[in-house]
Amino acid sequence: MRSPQLHELLLLNLALQMFDGVATLHGVRCWNEGNPLIRTAIEAFGPMQALLLAKAQACGSLVIVRRVAAPVLAGPVLAVGAGLYLGLSFVPWMTRLLSLVWT
Repeated sequence: MRSPQLHELLLLNLALQMFDGVATLHGVRCWNEGNPLIRTAIEAFGPMQALLLAKAQACGSLVIVRRVAAPVLAGPVLAVGAGLYLGLSFVPWMTRLLSLVWT
């Protein structure tokens, strides 16, 4: 995979992480967090601190994958990560958040 494509995949993953953090921060006011690790961290540190820590770790890991992994490995890892976050975070959060507007 070419370097510009890897860079775009990295940016997409970072944007999805930021969306997930902001959506979770606002969503925990109305619903419980589904991830038990994040839920425990929120209970221990508060939502802002827990989400900042979790998203910093996730974004740091993505940057490390992009910088260290061979392009033949980094491309599929970043593509699968983006696909999972689209399906398991973006779509569910958008559905829930939009339900607040439509009700």
